[in-house]
Amino acid sequence: MEMNKPTILIVDDEERTRKILKMNLQDRYRILLARNGEEAVHYLQHETVHLVLSDLRMPGMDGLELLTYVREHFPHIPVIMITAFGSIETAVKAMKMGAHDYIVKPIKLDELEVLLEKSLNYGQLLQENLSLKSRLKQYEGMPEIVSVNPKIREILERIKQVAPTDATILIEGESGTGKALFARAVHYFSPRADKPFLEINCGAIPHDLLESELFGHEKGAFTGAVATKKGKFELASGGTLFLDEIGEMPLDLQVKLLHILENQTFTRIGGTQLITTDTRIVAATNRNLRQEVQNGRFREDLYYRLRVVYFHIPPLLERKEDIPLLIQHFIEKHQPVVKKTITGVDDAALSVLTNYPWPGNVRELENAILQAMIFTQSDVITVQALPEEIRQYNANRSEAFPLTKQAFQELKNQEVENILNKLEYEFLTHLLQKTHGNISEAARQSGYDRRQLQNLIKKHRINVENFK
Repeated sequence: MEMNKPTILIVDDEERTRKILKMNLQDRYRILLARNGEEAVHYLQHETVHLVLSDLRMPGMDGLELLTYVREHFPHIPVIMITAFGSIETAVKAMKMGAHDYIVKPIKLDELEVLLEKSLNYGQLLQENLSLKSRLKQYEGMPEIVSVNPKIREILERIKQVAPTDATILIEGESGTGKALFARAVHYFSPRADKPFLEINCGAIPHDLLESELFGHEKGAFTGAVATKKGKFELASGGTLFLDEIGEMPLDLQVKLLHILENQTFTRIGGTQLITTDTRIVAATNRNLRQEVQNGRFREDLYYRLRVVYFHIPPLLERKEDIPLLIQHFIEKHQPVVKKTITGVDDAALSVLTNYPWPGNVRELENAILQAMIFTQSDVITVQALPEEIRQYNANRSEAFPLTKQAFQELKNQEVENILNKLEYEFLTHLLQKTHGNISEAARQSGYDRRQLQNLIKKHRINVENFK
């Protein structure tokens, strides 16, 4: 098909040359003909061109001027110069200016066709390289969230949907699950990506310092305040502020945070001037904030202000299919640090790593891989190189595994019961979320009678009030 052929723009002021070249090349290529440099520029601006074949000497805009234009505006398009025998020096000059090659008149068609194919292949490689660079730039700064887990992929898709808005986001998940990476992904996919992304751990800073870190202070506001200091809300204006471990924030600072979320204004400590901020808030916690509200440790109004959009990051124990990917990712990441070549992990070590429950989640896995890379005696990670607690867990589990029919049956029954309990719990929580904690409506929708449902809720110690 014509549209699938590479397009060659032939530029020559001699009509006979143009026609001969077109007649001999049009079976393999889509041919555009231009009488001079000006016509060639018009084609370049309005057509997809894969290669320019241009005479050096032309009236008006000559070959060198056209070459300069192509190099500046279409650097991925290779240019072949046509030159007379006496103008080879000019052709060499054209090569130095960026021409891909040149051919001498009278043109030998077989030689030209070889040159065209070579130049078109070069142009394709150049285009792919430019495309790759563009894609790499596009993903520069993108958080490395390595996962094939459906829940994680769904969270990423939802992040892409919510990122262009200014909606406040709450991320819950166990320590070490990578909540900060997801917060960075929100910032990365948002229109604020070229503005600051600042983060602060609300549980790692003493109360007085936390207030100053968030809101700033005026000179002389307290002992040691020798100069005016801008807080994170001021510094992050236009960008995103990530409040990690928000559940640790003292109640009096929660009031100030609520005010900012409602009004986008605040004052520095010791100041009177009202400062306006345009800061997107992403908060994270390893606590159950709904339960914290129930226990009076977190303000309910702030909770709902933060939880405009909510994400729960599953622990590594629930996404074990990611472990091999994460292992390889961490090996590649830490290769420069350990200064030796590690190609992967052997089967025995992979089995141990997969069976370990990972209470510290992805962070613990990364630390374990780094340690194993340091201590392994070969180019792969072996069981012997793994941290002792991981090896010991696997050994204890092996020793405890049943070896009689009766003990094995008991283990099977226990595992089945665990699975059923987990399914029941998930069923109830999803049902109560959908019905907003209305037990009668939950019974009607599920087909259970009210008493059965209440017994199940009591069995799993679920607080219905948390869903209302």
